[in-house]
Amino acid sequence: MRILIVEDEPKAGDYLLKGLTESGFVADLARDGVDGLALAREQHYDLIVLDVMLPGMDGWQILRELRRDKDTPVLCLTARDELSDRLRGLELGADDYMVKPFAFAELVARIRTILRRGPLRESEFIEVADLQIDTIRRRVTRAGQKVDLTSKEFALLQLLARRRGEVLSRSLIASQVWDMNFDSNTNVVDVSIRRLRAKVDDPFPNKLIHTRRGMGYVLDEFDEA
Repeated sequence: MRILIVEDEPKAGDYLLKGLTESGFVADLARDGVDGLALAREQHYDLIVLDVMLPGMDGWQILRELRRDKDTPVLCLTARDELSDRLRGLELGADDYMVKPFAFAELVARIRTILRRGPLRESEFIEVADLQIDTIRRRVTRAGQKVDLTSKEFALLQLLARRRGEVLSRSLIASQVWDMNFDSNTNVVDVSIRRLRAKVDDPFPNKLIHTRRGMGYVLDEFDEA
């Protein structure tokens, strides 16, 4: 598997290059956004590790340009830990998002997970059965009826829909939507799922949000539990 690293900070770039090479990947390193975009377009890569805060051309610009003609999976890295940034990256077509500093072992695990899934190019619309999500205008409809959601409910639904068919643990949902480590004594995820179901599922005969006991939640057209 061949990976492109786009990272302008010298020590971080060298560390990623050495670590991924030692983990069995073939890795190239671009130290600025312009070179990174050029390499991504000219060469075949199985995945791109993309720093967001780059001089000249930032990671968002690279991702936007790349998604015009490439489906290469992208894992974004950033020092900014804001929900709006994570949503922006997903809306632009990122496959995953990690906040610095991070454990290198987790980075490798996420890379391997993405590579198993294969490339996922996200459009501005997500459709699951009769559910439609406009990620740019942040509008949701089901069976043609408008569904009004809070910002957190929208973020939760979008996460579930983008990874439809995949069981998401409570800890993953908590970290992605609320930017928090999951505490088993906290029921924020379960409460929010119930509220989301009340709006997205309860008024309709076909249920989309399913519970996997002891595992988490999954959004899919069919309940295969």
